[in-house]
Amino acid sequence: MVTRQRIIFQGRVQGVGFRARTTSIASRYPVTGWVRNEPDGTVMLEAQGDEQILENFLNDLRRKTSGLVEREIHAHVRTIPDESTFEIHRNVSL
Repeated sequence: MVTRQRIIFQGRVQGVGFRARTTSIASRYPVTGWVRNEPDGTVMLEAQGDEQILENFLNDLRRKTSGLVEREIHAHVRTIPDESTFEIHRNVSL
């Protein structure tokens, strides 16, 4: 079953290659979505895919960013039917 999660990562997650690392890891999985820096110093991620594949992607991301993330805030959000890529979104208000 396809699901979509929005996750806010708190900690030392900006200026350390977090978005690039996330995009690189996402390229190894059949997931779509985006990742972006937020003005408050957090990073927001929306990722969509099969529930188990999405969990595998997030576990891999956690392993590769160990020590940077202090807290994750999760929410399930509506899926986007025709989304086909995973990319970095630029937040113009930064």
